Amino acid sequence: MTAAPADQPAPDRTSAHPADSHNLIRVRGAREHNLKDVSVELPKRRLTVFTGVSGSGKSSLVFGTIAAESQRLINETYSAFVQGFMPSQPRPDVDVLEGLTTAIIVDQERMGANPRSTVGTATDVNAMLRIVFSRLGQPQIGSPQAFSFNVASISGAGAVTFEKDGKKVKERRDFQILGGMCPKCEGRGTVSDFALEELYDADKSLSEGALKVPGYSMDGWYGRLFSALMPMDVPIRDFTEQQMHDLLRKEPTKIKVEGTNLTYEGLIPRIQKSILSKDREAMQPHIRAFVDRAIVFTTCPDCEGTRLNETARSSKVLGISIADACAMQITDLAEWVRGVDDPGLAPLLQKLLDTLDSFVQIGLGYLSLDRPAGTLSGGEAQRTKMIKHLGSSITDATYVFDEPSIGLHPHDIQNMNGLLLKLRDKGNTVLVVEHKPEMIAIADHVVDLGPRAGVDGGEICFEGTVEELRSSDTLTGRHLDDRARLKDAVRPPRGAIEVRGATKHNLRGVDVDVPLGVLAVVTGVAGSGKSSLIHGYVSPRDEVVSVDQGAIRGSRRSNPATYTGLLDPVRTAFAKANGVKPALFSANSAGACPECKGAGVIYTDLGMMATMESVCEVCEGRRFNAEVLEYRFGDKNIADVLELSMVEAHEFFAEPGTKVPKAVKILDRLVDVGLGYIKLGQPLSTLSGGERQRLKLAIHMIEDADVYVLDEPTTGLHLADVENLLGLLDRLVDAGKSVVVIEHHQAVMAHADWIIDIGPGAGQQGGAVVFEGTPADLVATRATLTGEHLAEYVAAP
Repeated sequence: MTAAPADQPAPDRTSAHPADSHNLIRVRGAREHNLKDVSVELPKRRLTVFTGVSGSGKSSLVFGTIAAESQRLINETYSAFVQGFMPSQPRPDVDVLEGLTTAIIVDQERMGANPRSTVGTATDVNAMLRIVFSRLGQPQIGSPQAFSFNVASISGAGAVTFEKDGKKVKERRDFQILGGMCPKCEGRGTVSDFALEELYDADKSLSEGALKVPGYSMDGWYGRLFSALMPMDVPIRDFTEQQMHDLLRKEPTKIKVEGTNLTYEGLIPRIQKSILSKDREAMQPHIRAFVDRAIVFTTCPDCEGTRLNETARSSKVLGISIADACAMQITDLAEWVRGVDDPGLAPLLQKLLDTLDSFVQIGLGYLSLDRPAGTLSGGEAQRTKMIKHLGSSITDATYVFDEPSIGLHPHDIQNMNGLLLKLRDKGNTVLVVEHKPEMIAIADHVVDLGPRAGVDGGEICFEGTVEELRSSDTLTGRHLDDRARLKDAVRPPRGAIEVRGATKHNLRGVDVDVPLGVLAVVTGVAGSGKSSLIHGYVSPRDEVVSVDQGAIRGSRRSNPATYTGLLDPVRTAFAKANGVKPALFSANSAGACPECKGAGVIYTDLGMMATMESVCEVCEGRRFNAEVLEYRFGDKNIADVLELSMVEAHEFFAEPGTKVPKAVKILDRLVDVGLGYIKLGQPLSTLSGGERQRLKLAIHMIEDADVYVLDEPTTGLHLADVENLLGLLDRLVDAGKSVVVIEHHQAVMAHADWIIDIGPGAGQQGGAVVFEGTPADLVATRATLTGEHLAEYVAAP
């Protein structure tokens, strides 16, 4: 697959549809999730933007249908043996898909649940640096693996068989593998210690629930396993030395319990393998809370956090080690690479420099290569993934982006637009799901889905050019030129959270007062230090509830009702009304359908072929056994309730005969954040990015804190929904709460009572407060980059 020859005329960037499939991606009868037999034709080698409210079906069409089928077809080209090791991908629910090309998905999923993954390893920059140091480093210490913190140094001896004088000879020889891993921290850069009082209650016995480690219950096999090695009814403080060793540190040991072979392992090695091997950001909230309480991480004293052993750090190029290079800000590292001159490595050095320059161009020059990949925000992760594609020689591929504007200051969006157009002009098809007008503006073609969300969405409302969209009578068209105006009057603060001498990450001894009782917005370019200031010095306070950009984690059984705790009072109400146990009304417990175990679907393993998924014929997808579905609360059974939308459930549980106040309180918040159309039992995996963000916001609002910190709450919000969000923030402040918002959206800036602008640039060029005051003052002075863009925004017609 190649692009059109360079000597041909430039393609016509309009919404006109060529007649042949060589120039079109054709979709007929798409029904994934809420799509209603959608049919659409997308021009190839153009930039198409998909718009519509959150939950309207954009991701279902672009990711769930087009990209999913492209990847499935590519996987089918592999042998059956290879496919057996790949995750199964069912065919999307669509009648016809024609003209597909290789889909390259660049999404917002956080990078790497492995704590060994860094920005450098995720983009192959570390691999190139290791070659540079292995060739040019002085003293020379070995091959590239000698500079890798993922390779340990090993010495030993082994038998070698070879042929000599026509005979096979076997000799024992010494060998040595020289790796760069620090032996003390095993290449992690940190070492951990355990607060034993957070692992167990010494005054209780095991049978009394002494263990505080998540997942340890003595009711099942764990209890039987522990009882084979130690007393169950003796307080832990009375354990013998051997019993304490077995409880905390015993290495994996096979034990036969009731005729079954089980493996017992002490709490500490078990926690290290099952919990600490994962990146903190990938942990479920309750696991993360346990880790924060029970485990103290400190910088490794041997490698000083570099992850590398002394030998790897001893070899230098132009006076710096590979550890020094990885710790440098990428903008500075690029300048250092320009000073490295070696004719034999010239192609590699140029490729390395091009990659580093791409980081800078895409607005990530403030990162360092040793930054753990799991700590990147969704927007940073998406742009980091984009790096590897910018220098690719592939053409006529389909690049799929999920809101690439997330995390970007208006100034940075201009650079992102240039990169998307560059990918298109190389002869690729670029599909972008987006809400920001600045990114919609560069589209060759626009597809608007809606008219609303959930069951009220899933239809094509508009296809055409941006100008045609602007004049169309669609929700997106009507709001495309929306501009929030500055307030006539701002609220006066009621005190402040004082921050003094803040130095976290790139902050330069910042002193600032974050006002209380108002809507305070913290702005600045990506990497300027906004999150370091607020999450580092404001969020940790007891009176503050913070809603960050961390992903919602859960199994395919998880849904909004279970995630929010809404199902707990509902189960209790059902149990009380019917005189039975609440566990009966859990599809993950006693009430589960015996055939599908509460999943609602049956998975059939066909060996090397893809696993088949079919609706359970016994419960017909309702997940509960027949007996449970006989129990009623009002006129509904538990499966009926899970089929209700949030709005319908709110009405049902507010009625006198079926009143459940705790459920109504949770539903109030869910409706408040604009999720009224979502079903209680809808799997979390089917929610869009914007829906998941607002679900988290609703959860934290239920906690009823004094101060709320929100990190880019406009993420995933349609232009029409931003106004609703501003109304929600106003209601919180008017109710006596304080709201601090980290945000790039100019409408939120304009609506603020107070703005704190961090900058002036990113990384080492940021970290200072460059403005404090009202939005009107910022616009009037245009004193900062943010001020310039906000002034243009509020002045636009």
